[in-house]
Amino acid sequence: MDKKLETLRNEYKNTPIPDELDFVLKKALKQKKKKHVNMKRSLVGVGAAAIILIIGINTSPAFAKTLSEVPFVGSLVKVVTFTEYKMNEKTYNAEIEVPAIENLDNESLQSTLNEKYLEESKALFEEFQTEVESLKEIQDGGHLGVDSGYEIKTDTEQILSIGRYVVNTVGSSSTTFQFDTIDKKNELLITLPSLFKNEEYIDVISEEIKKQMISQMEQDSSLYYWVKNPNKKDESPFDPFEKIKPEQSFYINKNNKLVIVFNKYEVAPGYMGVVEFTIPSGVLSNVLVSNEYIK
Repeated sequence: MDKKLETLRNEYKNTPIPDELDFVLKKALKQKKKKHVNMKRSLVGVGAAAIILIIGINTSPAFAKTLSEVPFVGSLVKVVTFTEYKMNEKTYNAEIEVPAIENLDNESLQSTLNEKYLEESKALFEEFQTEVESLKEIQDGGHLGVDSGYEIKTDTEQILSIGRYVVNTVGSSSTTFQFDTIDKKNELLITLPSLFKNEEYIDVISEEIKKQMISQMEQDSSLYYWVKNPNKKDESPFDPFEKIKPEQSFYINKNNKLVIVFNKYEVAPGYMGVVEFTIPSGVLSNVLVSNEYIK
């Protein structure tokens, strides 16, 4: 492993592990000594062997022992549709695709993350079914829909960025995205805090996004964000955008640029949908831990 990544790992050693990643790590460690025969059989039974490995860059010493250092595995990694949940009735429609990452090399994390994606999708479908049954008890019924799947945002020799989305439709619709950005070569899950020296990145990125919001609105009158414009009187009835969350949704694009993502209604009216802001790397140069991923 090259010196940059070794330095990066040391920098992140004491970084707190996000809740979602902590769930993955703890469950993987618990299962480390178990065989995964049943999971393997179930995967073969549906014709898709999902071999998943995502290791946190801000890992614990205990978990670091499970790090696999396969030098050429990155080029083989891909995403497949593992299974689907569907319902297609007159006024009730559901289509949920479950993704799986294929061709990474740790069976313990493979099983853990397969279960996680399956559990999330199954829970989403069961919640939908429950809501449908409730609506059917009403004389006039109702309309209900859910669409969930995934998009490959980036797939290079080193970076794999996957966006998992959920669109709920009840009258109007809402859209949420979750992202996983993976260093395929070194088998690391990249979190937003792990890219930076300290929490200063929150303010740096937030100020850049505000500038982009204002600039976009000035250039295109059809665009609108909930942001204070120093050049205009603030007439928005909504609280203006101030700062990103420490774990704000993001991915790294094919040009090694950081892209910050906001869900529908998060910083703009619904007609704007999910909005993205590409952050110039020069803006981040003083707060990045390294230029391994952001260039």
